[in-house]
Amino acid sequence: MKEMRLSVNEEISILACALLTIVRSKKAYMLRITTETKRAKTTVTIEGRIAGPSVGTVEQCWRELYAAAPKQKFIVNLCGVSFIDNAGKMLLREMHRLGAEFQAVGCLNQAIVNEIASSADATPDKAKKPKGAPIIFYLILFSLLIPGLAQARAQQPSAAPASVNGPMRLSLEQAVALALQQNPTEQIGLINAAESVQDKNITRSALLPQADLRASESLNRVNLQAEFGGKPLIPAASGFLLPNHIGPYQIISAGPAFGTEIFDLALWKRYQASRVNVSASDADSLSTREQVILLVVSQYIGTLRAVANVEASRSRVELAQALYDQAADLQKQGVGTGIDTLRANVELQNEKQVLIQAENDRDASLFGLSRLLNLDPRQKIELADSLGFFDTPQPEVDPSIDQALGTREEWKSILQREKIVQLEKQAAQYERLPTLRADGNWYYLGTKPDNGIPTYQYAASFDMPLFTSGRIKAEVTKSRLEMQKLEQQKDDLRNQIALEVKTSLLNLQSARNEVEVADLGVVLAKQEVDQARDRFSAGVANNIEVITAQDSLSRANDNQIAALYRFNQARADYARSVGQMEKTYSK
Repeated sequence: MKEMRLSVNEEISILACALLTIVRSKKAYMLRITTETKRAKTTVTIEGRIAGPSVGTVEQCWRELYAAAPKQKFIVNLCGVSFIDNAGKMLLREMHRLGAEFQAVGCLNQAIVNEIASSADATPDKAKKPKGAPIIFYLILFSLLIPGLAQARAQQPSAAPASVNGPMRLSLEQAVALALQQNPTEQIGLINAAESVQDKNITRSALLPQADLRASESLNRVNLQAEFGGKPLIPAASGFLLPNHIGPYQIISAGPAFGTEIFDLALWKRYQASRVNVSASDADSLSTREQVILLVVSQYIGTLRAVANVEASRSRVELAQALYDQAADLQKQGVGTGIDTLRANVELQNEKQVLIQAENDRDASLFGLSRLLNLDPRQKIELADSLGFFDTPQPEVDPSIDQALGTREEWKSILQREKIVQLEKQAAQYERLPTLRADGNWYYLGTKPDNGIPTYQYAASFDMPLFTSGRIKAEVTKSRLEMQKLEQQKDDLRNQIALEVKTSLLNLQSARNEVEVADLGVVLAKQEVDQARDRFSAGVANNIEVITAQDSLSRANDNQIAALYRFNQARADYARSVGQMEKTYSK
């Protein structure tokens, strides 16, 4: 394999782009850009949101990469992008015009890429590619222009109506992936985990040296008699009169001051607790992620059930219409009776009413799914999957409980909370120990700017608490009570996890048997309808048997749909109970 060597300008461009991305990452909605060059092909991976100020960051990075190697083949990976606003779409369109190829997953990103590609095919590109220019020129130019452009984009109204071309077809896997990118609850969980990292950094800063720059100017006037006890230092009989005040005079000082903790075990234990809290917050975030996946899967399966009900209701309406037409024809021929036609018409109207309710339930369930995915309210969605039966081996109870206790993020989180409380208890106990601290300052001190001299002060302080009025004892007791509370929560969580596992396995086995019985019931009900129609058509019986067979088929369809729904929901509940939601439904 032949390695590609980059020129100095190309290396400077890539490094400048990476540095710019790191500097602006906190302001650009957690944006991350990485590049990889192999065999005359550069892959640019973008993760985060291409919206607001981050559009300027992506644009500057792209311009620098393109200026460094205009003949290079660029692949832009958008699989990690969670949102693209109108300004981001314009930037991607310009990148595509300059020869960039896009890779995307998810319905929204794929729709945007397809829209860009179709617009590029419809409008021929008449613009010529810019020639290369010195990288320093581009750095200076974009450093002046991009902040203003990013600020202008950030001030654009975010509530601008988005274009909705048509219904969005979503499979279950796509719905889960979209929820993990856009669901507000999932995003809040990620933010909470990021906050815990900053809390750890704040706690760590108390252990590290601190320094600041101070400057002061004061005008002073001192009462000498008040300073020296109210009596004149020189008797008045001596003939020398001492003034009763000095000043006003000016004092100017400026210089750095610094300090650091040398020995403080309580602070060290609190820092360790904050580090463990990061792991606990990560576990809480992953638990929230699993819960979001469960909500989306349950809503999707429920919507599939509603769609299946609509389809079954439509088929029953068609059957009822056919039976009504048959009864009316027999009445016209003088073979049937009016009561038979009336019964068939009543059954037809009943099935139409059921269809109206089923369509309403389907639309309401689709609205709920759109809300979980945080889609545009004007965006219509359709389901690409259907209810199905996936026969899997029935898991055992005890191994499933052991697996759940090893993988459930809630269990990991509560174990981390135990460590935090233990460290907080040790921190409270260590407050009885002495602490050692060093402080100092260096000032330029004088009464005027031209007569000052350097002054300094260095000090080491030793502090040992002797009497805290029961504060330390109360903090230790509080930590001990918190540990007892966590023990109770652990026992409750262990029982809850075991209950969820056993209940989901019970429902899974029961739903599997229900599916087999329901499938057989549908087959028998269809045979009953066919035989009743034949008997009615032959004049052997009236249509009461047909109406009864219709009701049996309706119940059999409902039972089959309900059994398939319960089976799929039981599979999702079992995956959640053992902590395998993302592994099962997000690939």
